[in-house]
Amino acid sequence: MMKNRRKRNLAVLTAVYVLTLGAAACTAEETGSAETSAVKETVSAAETNTGTNTEYHAVVNTAAVTSGGAVDASDLFTERDLTQTADLSEAVYYTVTDGQDITITEEGVYVLSGSGKQVTVTVDAASEDKVQLVLDGLNVENSDQPVIYVKSADKVFVTTEGENNLTVSGSFTADGTTNTDAVIFSKDDLVLNGTGTLNIVSSDNGISCRDDLKITGGTVNISCASDAIEANDSIRISDGNITIVSDKDGLHAENDEDNTLGYIYICGGTFNIQAADDAIHGTTIVQIDGGSFDITAAEGIEATWIQINGGTIGISAGDDGINAGQKSTALSVLAEINGGDVTIKMGSGDTDAIDSNGNLIVSGGTIDITANSAFDFDGSVSYTGGTVIVNGTVQNSIANSMMGGGMQGGAWGSGTFGGGMPGGMGGRPGGHN
Repeated sequence: MMKNRRKRNLAVLTAVYVLTLGAAACTAEETGSAETSAVKETVSAAETNTGTNTEYHAVVNTAAVTSGGAVDASDLFTERDLTQTADLSEAVYYTVTDGQDITITEEGVYVLSGSGKQVTVTVDAASEDKVQLVLDGLNVENSDQPVIYVKSADKVFVTTEGENNLTVSGSFTADGTTNTDAVIFSKDDLVLNGTGTLNIVSSDNGISCRDDLKITGGTVNISCASDAIEANDSIRISDGNITIVSDKDGLHAENDEDNTLGYIYICGGTFNIQAADDAIHGTTIVQIDGGSFDITAAEGIEATWIQINGGTIGISAGDDGINAGQKSTALSVLAEINGGDVTIKMGSGDTDAIDSNGNLIVSGGTIDITANSAFDFDGSVSYTGGTVIVNGTVQNSIANSMMGGGMQGGAWGSGTFGGGMPGGMGGRPGGHN
């Protein structure tokens, strides 16, 4: 309860500081108190500022490249999150068989192997317990229940070795008031790592987490009828090979009870995402500092604030390639590209390569767009660096394809950011630990 209460109290004004550590955030120690103290200091300072975002962006950009930046890196990934092999010296071993559920009630390392049908591995441990499930040749086919169900724990690690296949083929049956609608369903923090492969086939969601979900290694292949990977509070990815075929969203972070939560942070990994709706969807923030992306979707990346600082991103979209929209009232809308290589190819019709219902910042990187409408922004644009190519021609300014809206190019002067220029966007974004 203390952990969840702390997260709710850390408003979205902190998450951006957590997010903007960049690739350096992918090395950290397993700590408890350190991750809260730095964030609490940041949130108290951030909440007192309701002015413009220009000063804030300077801090963000410095934090992304400076060692020991504004927030302790332990807020993103711990040392254990990033360790791809488990300590098996005291492990407990289970071999699954048809119709025999497994219930784990204590902290520890558990190795799961074998093949079976109608098997659910339930973790129902104390709220301070860390449980590690090592999947070593696990093959389970269920009709209406999750294969892995985390009811209670502090954190659960799902660590892969070898090839593992988890399938749910029918309509999920609820557990009381809990709609357990995913092959892996967790009410608490969940980490996916390892050196093996996890193949998931689902008639609904692939992986659902009601807290923070992290992926730091391994190969994850998901084919599903709904969201492939979803979390309430955050999705954080530092590495791994992730392939998704989804009839809805690829990655989806959203908290129905608190719109200051629901962010996605990626600093590494390889992604091949085919999604009928959004490939990557965050309610508050999507920040990409690294990684390689091959995206085919109705919309490529969608959030209230999208910040791209690195990575190689290829998007083929039928609606918007990158769409910053008002998904959360806690933030002002912004699409921001400071680095990386972004290639967007749009379908014909009423489509936009980069669409911001607020402001647009381009300060670095390479953006290569093939589209009828390259940029559509309702607010203002700042173009201070980087290379922009539209339909094969290098641009020296960013023009708005939207009729009658926004500023047509150039950059703001000092302190002139946002709607009602000069002025402010309102509150400064951020989040929780």
